[in-house]
Amino acid sequence: MKMNCKLLVGAIAGLTMAATSAWAADITGAGSTFVFPVLSKWAATYKSTTGTGINYQAIGSGGGIAQVKAKTVTFGATDKPLTAQDLNAAGLIQFPAVIGGIVPIVNLPGLKPGQLTLDGPTLANIYLGKIKSWSDPAIKKLNPGVNLPSTAIGVVHRSDGSGTTFNFATYLSLVSPEWKSSVGADTAVDWPTGVGGKGNEGVAANVSQIAGSIGYVEYAYAMQSHLSYTKMINKAGKTVEPDTDTFRNAAANADWVGAQGKDFYVLFLDSPGAQSWPISATTFVLVYKNPPDPKATADALKFFKYGMEKGQQEAMSLDYVPLPDNAVKTIEASWKQVQGSGM
Repeated sequence: MKMNCKLLVGAIAGLTMAATSAWAADITGAGSTFVFPVLSKWAATYKSTTGTGINYQAIGSGGGIAQVKAKTVTFGATDKPLTAQDLNAAGLIQFPAVIGGIVPIVNLPGLKPGQLTLDGPTLANIYLGKIKSWSDPAIKKLNPGVNLPSTAIGVVHRSDGSGTTFNFATYLSLVSPEWKSSVGADTAVDWPTGVGGKGNEGVAANVSQIAGSIGYVEYAYAMQSHLSYTKMINKAGKTVEPDTDTFRNAAANADWVGAQGKDFYVLFLDSPGAQSWPISATTFVLVYKNPPDPKATADALKFFKYGMEKGQQEAMSLDYVPLPDNAVKTIEASWKQVQGSGM
């Protein structure tokens, strides 16, 4: 399924209007760039139907966590879930909003989207700096019949605190013992090689400008920037393309009722299943149990209720996967613990 770029442009324009018009900025949030395209689309529609605007700063998951803890925004958004200890210490709850996929993107002239295939260990060795050329035997072995140049690989990664990085690095830790022991996983890591870009859009921009480069972004950014994404060999040993079906399959076995008891700490990385995309993820929304502005938080929850219940088609038009109905019901039930939510 390919994203309709006109929809994304319109969505971003809608969010920009909300962000620049003071009278419309009724709900404030900050954080994940992973979720920005679909959040923008929801915001534009929600504004037109309710008159309530959304002022959201796509500054990365680390920034979103920091701003909600500082109480400068009503909600934060992060692709790295917080632990129960962190949530309790800050007086926050978290819940997932939508499912998407993180994809490797490459800038190799003449290469069509999905023409190149990688697996987890090879991707880890590229980011470790051990594989330096596109004609490396490890890449050739995965791509028989593909004319691979001897071009040097330019590694691009996030420079900011990023939940996308957390999921990407966690995946590499699952498939590469060397990555796990020498680099590990967090919103920011000590990269062995490469150049950084701020946000998913910054990584996409760098890859588009650097011949022979590779990066990782949320799928919508790959589509928006017309960049070639790679296929991946998943845990089942099957070659899969990134799309809503493979993202959905990765999340299919999630125990949402059980997840509520674990503060919705769920990851969809390296999931089993022949048709599962191996680097699938979700964005978590953070709000206070006892919010400093109960009305603003109640309004924010109404917005996410709209998005999860009525924004499914908008999410799918941007190649995200809506949460299943049982997940939405479980999430909305968890909002009863938020003071003044009215849920």
